[in-house]
Amino acid sequence: MNVMKSTLSTVTEEFRRNRAAYLERIRDLHARRAAANEGGSEKARKLHKSRGQMLPRERIFALTDPGSPFLEFGHLAGEGMYEGVPPGATVITGVGQVNGRSCMIIANEAAVKGGTMFGMTTKRHTRAQLFAWQHRLPCITMVQSGGGFLPDLANIFPDEGQAGSIMYNQVKMSAAGIPQIAIVHGPSTAGGAYIPALCDEVVIIRNQGAMFLGSPQLVFSATGEVIDIEPLGGAEMHSRVSGVSDHIAENDSHALAITRNIVANLGELPELRWKLAAPEEPLYSPEEIYGVVSSDPRFPTDNREVLMRLVDGSRFQEFKELYGDTLICGFARIKGYEIGILANNGVMFGESAVKGAHFIELCCKRDIPLLFMADLSGFMVGKAVEQTGIAKHGAKFITAMASANVPRYTLITGGSYAAGYLAMCGRAFKPNAMMMWPTGRSALMGPEQAATTLAMVKDNIHKREGTSWTEAEREAYKAPVRKTFEEFANAYNFSRHLWCDMVIDPLETRDVMALLLDLAGRTAAQETQFGVFRM
Repeated sequence: MNVMKSTLSTVTEEFRRNRAAYLERIRDLHARRAAANEGGSEKARKLHKSRGQMLPRERIFALTDPGSPFLEFGHLAGEGMYEGVPPGATVITGVGQVNGRSCMIIANEAAVKGGTMFGMTTKRHTRAQLFAWQHRLPCITMVQSGGGFLPDLANIFPDEGQAGSIMYNQVKMSAAGIPQIAIVHGPSTAGGAYIPALCDEVVIIRNQGAMFLGSPQLVFSATGEVIDIEPLGGAEMHSRVSGVSDHIAENDSHALAITRNIVANLGELPELRWKLAAPEEPLYSPEEIYGVVSSDPRFPTDNREVLMRLVDGSRFQEFKELYGDTLICGFARIKGYEIGILANNGVMFGESAVKGAHFIELCCKRDIPLLFMADLSGFMVGKAVEQTGIAKHGAKFITAMASANVPRYTLITGGSYAAGYLAMCGRAFKPNAMMMWPTGRSALMGPEQAATTLAMVKDNIHKREGTSWTEAEREAYKAPVRKTFEEFANAYNFSRHLWCDMVIDPLETRDVMALLLDLAGRTAAQETQFGVFRM
């Protein structure tokens, strides 16, 4: 592979301005993560601890191997969407190592609204399950939930992707030989009881864990029967009488130790199907990315400079360097894992799209994963490009991208708009994981384009009705449109709605990609069959 040569100067005013702006975004990212990590109010956390229980994140830390990473999915889900609910949507989901085996860990945030489920809770839970299913990861669910949050009924109960899908996914994964393990840490009602009941193995904690379809209060209202928690659904009853649980623990620590032993006996660890090279640091510091990425969205970022700060040894074997140069395609390694990278370096033309389709086909033939680094305003428009068939060339690219059965990852580093967002493996095309940098943004069109388009519609209405408006009135009309589109496109709007899996610091990119590639590399290769390419 060829070593890329940087022409970046780190002493220019532009570099300093970009870096300062990005560092402010990084501070904001870490503040948001800290709010999510608190897991409820101080009062709620103290009450939880006073009962002799670990907090959910303490449980995850104790379960996972010392010093191993925890790759969290949906860390900022539901941010600002529910009163009194911090980012995270009352559940924690992520991949951690347990006795050397990667597992999907799903933990109810019991100190937040009693671990009750909102719409975004079920969306985050099912997204974690689908990732686990795709990568054949055992699921460990730490259950302590009051069931559904009733005012949000429409978003938790009737549809696909909600509470019922959690149960469906459990059953289908178990049938596929993907272990399902539950730890019942506290009272778990209704759906919270079915989740452990549908698992392969269940651990429950004495005088702490409980599960029942109907709480003592509901039992009384339905039947008039007066009964306490323990005989209705406690650990002793379920371990000795009903048989719903398989292991009884004395406390959180004991339950986690039992679970580690269960994982230790899940059989042989899957092997990596790719040959891993010795990892290398880039020749240029990844920290310089902060100064490379343009702080002004009106000015483009030189994404070759970004690439040489992400890949091993800053080596990149570029494909068709002189053709369709607004899409950079080439082979590289990240922490020793080979990967095919498609990175935007301007608007997409027909030539860029054809080149991208060709490159994707090569990667599929060679079983090389794909990383789509999105930073584009979309496809080129106008009479000239339409006559050259840009629609059919774009369709070739989308067909190749959607058909590809190698692992695919999307990283939105800058703007990603319109059909360009979709073509660069947008969420609808089911990448293995979709990430955004804090500078990432996406919408049907950019804020200024949207404002100008809607103002032109208003211009036509005035013309048709024989009226007019001043330039000041026109600008006043455009301002809120810009604001609406800016707020929609923001990376944190995508993360709160789970339209992306995570917002990451550029400095985390290499580690995150290495973890993701390791997970994908322990699954079987799949043959790619392409759809019809319009010629």
